[in-house]
Amino acid sequence: MTRSPAVQVRSARPEDSPAIVQLILELAEYEQLRHHAQPDAERLREHLFGPQPFAEALVAEAEGGIIGYALFFPTYSTFRTQPGLYLEDLYVQPAYRRRGIGTALIASVAACAVARGCTRLEWSVLTWNASAIRFYEQLGAEPLREWQTHRLSGAALARLAARAPTR
Repeated sequence: MTRSPAVQVRSARPEDSPAIVQLILELAEYEQLRHHAQPDAERLREHLFGPQPFAEALVAEAEGGIIGYALFFPTYSTFRTQPGLYLEDLYVQPAYRRRGIGTALIASVAACAVARGCTRLEWSVLTWNASAIRFYEQLGAEPLREWQTHRLSGAALARLAARAPTR
């Protein structure tokens, strides 16, 4: 799809799943969230390439290996009645940063969004990650300070699901 010097960005393939999982673990370590990370290559392969894919990934290759990835999935805006994409992860190994690879990856996701008629591309960033915030703002991204992310998971998710009316 997109090229940087000696780097190629392409759609992930099923056999890339173990390499992507390794990068997910590196990202979790960088974000100081390794204790939460439990990625599994077979589950990832199923979720990216199975009969009902939940997400898509692009990878950056250099020197014979995968050195970065972007993982994203569709969203929908009821206010605009338009589709969008959500960028779950954008990661480039530290030795390959500041070479335009992160820009190539996110630009490739943006190109997917535009090609699909999406009106926006969104993602979250940890508030302490000043370098990532600067990077995103240099691309033209605007922080949505009036929105706050909430999450249900684990036992809280199961408890709420149990309250659903039976069908």
